[in-house]
Amino acid sequence: MCGVVGAVTHSPVNQLLYDGLLLLQHRGQDAAGIVTSEGPVFHTFKGPGYVRDVFRTRNMRDLSGHTGIAHCRYPTAGSAYSDLESQPFYVNSPFGVSLGHNGNLTNSDALKRELRELDFRHVNTNSDSEVLLNVLALELERASQHHRLDPDAIFKAVAGVHKRCRGAYAVVAMIAGYGMLAFRDPYGIRPLIVGVNDAGEGPEYLVASESVALEPLGFRVLRDVDPGEAIFVDQAGHFNARQCAASASLNPCIFEYVYLARPDSVIDGTSVYEARLRMGAALARKIRDIPEAQDIDVVIPIPDSSRPYALELANTLGKTYREGFVKNRYVGRTFIMPGQALRKKSVRQKLNPIGMEFKDKVVLLVDDSIVRGTTSREIVQMARDAGARKVYFASASPPVRFPNVYGIDMPNQEELVATGRTEAEIAREIGADLLVYQDLDALKDAVRFGNPRLADFEASCFDGRYITGDITPDYLSSLAKSRDHTRGEAESEAAEDATA
Repeated sequence: MCGVVGAVTHSPVNQLLYDGLLLLQHRGQDAAGIVTSEGPVFHTFKGPGYVRDVFRTRNMRDLSGHTGIAHCRYPTAGSAYSDLESQPFYVNSPFGVSLGHNGNLTNSDALKRELRELDFRHVNTNSDSEVLLNVLALELERASQHHRLDPDAIFKAVAGVHKRCRGAYAVVAMIAGYGMLAFRDPYGIRPLIVGVNDAGEGPEYLVASESVALEPLGFRVLRDVDPGEAIFVDQAGHFNARQCAASASLNPCIFEYVYLARPDSVIDGTSVYEARLRMGAALARKIRDIPEAQDIDVVIPIPDSSRPYALELANTLGKTYREGFVKNRYVGRTFIMPGQALRKKSVRQKLNPIGMEFKDKVVLLVDDSIVRGTTSREIVQMARDAGARKVYFASASPPVRFPNVYGIDMPNQEELVATGRTEAEIAREIGADLLVYQDLDALKDAVRFGNPRLADFEASCFDGRYITGDITPDYLSSLAKSRDHTRGEAESEAAEDATA
């Protein structure tokens, strides 16, 4: 997952884009970049790390202009950080286009071969985002009339992108001398929303991955970008939108609601926080029917994202809710750290139990999901070491049994703790006395309650059904090898850093 922002304003846009990235920092902590435009001239700065660490005052001064896009990066699909792969990307032919992308193309390798052998375009990195940029640039060239663009030609180009690209993509782009373009894949897998600021000289527009990046910056939510739709705002602020896909359907990634998105965001008409409360209530109803789970003394969340689940679960069951772990906010996410040893070490540094909340109690720990099981095992043991009499574990989502190919860098299927195991076997693997998973139908109902229009979801990590219909066993095998190779390189670099 990554975070994208794009804006067309009547005042310098650099601070707005920077603030937008700060609000989307949870979506990517690997690298950040901003590109602004003064007519046909682009100004760019990007680099590794958190947004606050990438940009300095001197960098911001150079990012002049009233139109711009920004990106915070989380590496996916076997791609570790490289200076060359931080976004936005840029290509100078035929018009000068800069692009930031959230998602993952599932036919990236085939497209790269086509670009090289048939279209004579060169791709410099392993990033599928650069492939997407070159496809867009080529389609813009084909759609242009005498090397000039208008909204019709731009939307025709996006239609060409939809015909060639498979997978998940939410995109912000700038075309030199023309304006900002944003579009979403025909399945609507990754989120994208547009807002407007009506005050001042005239309407200003902001496009972002989540609604949380709009209202704090003074923009009123206009609407979600529809699946397959493109939005183009020229440099004078004129807004254009058009459906560019031959067929489109809304299938948002359900893991956005479980874990990825901020709780104060609204995605495709559903409040993430409300959905998480309903997930907790549904999980409580399931636990209520389990005879051996009736002796729970206290419900404790694994901070931070699990608090809404645990709170509503405790309220529904009529059980005591307590904060049992204190989180050190200055340790990186275990979900994205390479290597089991580093992950195991970081869990103990990241969480510390409050002994009095565990001693001689039957504790129900609540987490948003269980992926590898490494973190869960450590946390269960920490609860036992703190004196818990029994440790039960509840996951607000179903078992993660399949890899995600649409922009979440989940591990290989063999590394998923739920692969080939029953719930009882997973409980033994993580050391819990009892393990309860959310049912997939209950999870979908919890999200759908906020917007009944959500008929289906991208839930492949739970059910193995890949919504784009192009994922084969060979593709998953190739992806697993790519991720293994990247992980090996990352672990070698970490080992070198540790001994340096």
